[in-house]
Amino acid sequence: MGRIICCGLGPGDPDLVSLRADRMVRAAKHVAFFRKKGQLGQARRIVDGMLAADVSEYPMEYPVTTEIAFDSSEYARLLADFYDAWAERLARLARESDVVVLCEGDPFFYGSFMHLYARLQGRVEIEVIAGIPGMVGCWNAVGQPIALADDVTTVLMGTLPEAELAERMRSSDGLVVMKTGRNLPKIRRALVSAGRLDDAWLVERGTMPDQRVVRLADIAEADCPYFAIVLVHGRGQRREGAE
Repeated sequence: MGRIICCGLGPGDPDLVSLRADRMVRAAKHVAFFRKKGQLGQARRIVDGMLAADVSEYPMEYPVTTEIAFDSSEYARLLADFYDAWAERLARLARESDVVVLCEGDPFFYGSFMHLYARLQGRVEIEVIAGIPGMVGCWNAVGQPIALADDVTTVLMGTLPEAELAERMRSSDGLVVMKTGRNLPKIRRALVSAGRLDDAWLVERGTMPDQRVVRLADIAEADCPYFAIVLVHGRGQRREGAE
């Protein structure tokens, strides 16, 4: 029996892959990775040049990404069938050999692998190797600490309703907003409502060669790449405890 080893690869720069993940990737005979149809896939791009010449690759192509509403029953059905099929295929492969699954960022932080992880419990031995979350690479790209002193930092999904985004933005010091893309106009409006737009940064493809770091207020209102995060850095708040 082999194992399924999910390697967290960090935010995008290959130099930020852990030594442990690097060893696993270079020694792998079977490598699986998620990707959108017609694209190489971000996780696969990170390990380009690291894989053995005789490695067998298994691109797991999402059946749908943004073509239909993510909260529709059809979207849920397509993704469930996709994860069911790949969990079965990976479990069969792991009967003979270790299988490395690539994951950008950290697998336990909104990683797609978690949908396979839940389905593979009790069927095969699984190892998960931690990776630097993408947001960490992004706030380092800005060059400011995301939190100091008693700052409270909140991680939000841009898919949340606008009113909820604004409410949570008002109640936190540091902010990380993921899943931007077509949600960026809504995120911008929520930041305006919360009085936080002037402090917000947009980091596109953080730590990658085409990285872009700009103040959100300085760019036109338009869609942005999937690999983009909105950040509002904390201000080092110190709160006195109740007497």
